[in-house]
Amino acid sequence: VQLQASGGGLVQAGGSLRLSCAASGRTFSNHAMGWFRQVPGKEREFVAGIGWRGDTTNYADSVKGRFTISRDNAKNTVNLQMNSLKPEDTAVYYCAAGSSRYPWQQGSEYDAWGQGTLVTVSS
Repeated sequence: VQLQASGGGLVQAGGSLRLSCAASGRTFSNHAMGWFRQVPGKEREFVAGIGWRGDTTNYADSVKGRFTISRDNAKNTVNLQMNSLKPEDTAVYYCAAGSSRYPWQQGSEYDAWGQGTLVTVSS
């Protein structure tokens, strides 16, 4: 499966961004999707995940109430709406396709990764 992420950029603290990820190459609707992020020198961390039908979501505590993940199985896309952004949200964000239908937080449960899109939040 191929994943193409987009939507990153520079935003002031308190602002919003919407990331999108387009998938191709396998049956998108049979798999969970997730967003992860990584800061140079730090480990990749889970941000949000969504189950195959879109009715199950999973969020890192650090983004709960601020970020919303959604998917459109007809368009093979997954989105991450990020509101009330903080400087500590600055990272490269990666979309990932799960090997199962449930949106696990562990990166090992995802078997395909996009190229990443940079989000920078200024204070």
